[in-house]
Amino acid sequence: MTEYDYWKIFPRMPRKVTIGDITIRDGFQHEEKFVSTPAKIFYLEELIFAGCRNIEVTNLGNPVSMPQFRDAEQLLAHLRSDRFKSRCAKKGINYEDICLTAITIRESAVDRAIALKQKGVGPDRILMMVSTEEEHHFANSGTSLPDYWKEAERCIQKCTDAGIKMCGTVSTIWGSPIGGATELKDAVEFTKRWLSIGAHDVEHADHDGSASAANVYRYFSMILDEIPNPALHIAHFHETKRVASASVLASLQAGITHFEATLGGLGGQPANFLDDCPTKGTGDYYYDDPRYVGLVCLEDTLVQIDEMGIEHGYDVNRILWLGKQMEKTIGHRLRSEAVINGRTLKEGHMHYARPGLKKVKAKFGEASDQKLPADWQQTPVLPKRCFI
Repeated sequence: MTEYDYWKIFPRMPRKVTIGDITIRDGFQHEEKFVSTPAKIFYLEELIFAGCRNIEVTNLGNPVSMPQFRDAEQLLAHLRSDRFKSRCAKKGINYEDICLTAITIRESAVDRAIALKQKGVGPDRILMMVSTEEEHHFANSGTSLPDYWKEAERCIQKCTDAGIKMCGTVSTIWGSPIGGATELKDAVEFTKRWLSIGAHDVEHADHDGSASAANVYRYFSMILDEIPNPALHIAHFHETKRVASASVLASLQAGITHFEATLGGLGGQPANFLDDCPTKGTGDYYYDDPRYVGLVCLEDTLVQIDEMGIEHGYDVNRILWLGKQMEKTIGHRLRSEAVINGRTLKEGHMHYARPGLKKVKAKFGEASDQKLPADWQQTPVLPKRCFI
């Protein structure tokens, strides 16, 4: 007989997951209008109050290239303020459970993070990134892979001395928007390299939506065979073909417990135009239509995981409300279906019920819970063709 218990079929699949939010960084970096500092502070606070404990706050790179993040220090200072800590305490949130991350692709940004740490407003964790496909890596970093690895090794030592965690990201695992097909084994090797030089954890990124569920399951099974501690691995999926939810499921089946998402599925390549002015960003967009490059939706992912009975720590209804507010902030309809259609309610939506069913059943002499004719035999007899 077929085994119906999902957790017996996929014994590595977790009962509890951690979902980090990266809306304010990855989500907003692709927007071609400046999202105001008060709006960023509002969403940072509300995401934390709704249950987020791992949150990307900003990018500490040069704001000349990415002016969306010219308020980086202001955001970090707010989250380090006594006022915010007091608000957390009043809501029963242990401030020490919150991990604030900033992106620092190059060493100058790492040095900036360390300087902010010394001022008392720095991040807990920063991130550097390699791509297994070197053209994509060069587009993001401006240097070669061997040179960047040495820089990363140097930066990790600096961060260790300063008390900052370093996340090493591996990108183009399932393909590159520039160089095309890639090899999964290269990403496994790069993951080992990050950990061997002292990275705290590794983000496994599908930055262009190339991943398929089968290859996601294969890759993360390879990863956990080699490096079995699931706390070291974070799954990061972009949505270009509306299949990222399948990648999330495949990751769960393989045993991954840490994920990232954004409200409304926002995000993608840094904008090369902001408000009324062209900006550097990371150059030309990789896509003919840059609207379809965001991440997997936080709202939809939470609903998916919640309805599987997996613990996640969020107030799902609050996140759905935040998703609706985000559509007003951005000024157009975003990707989440859950913000429109809500959750699947076990109690149903009885306000849609048509009147009169109780009377009809009474008319026919049926019991209130009767679903089949009373004179039918208890067990159905299937025709032989069902067993061919």
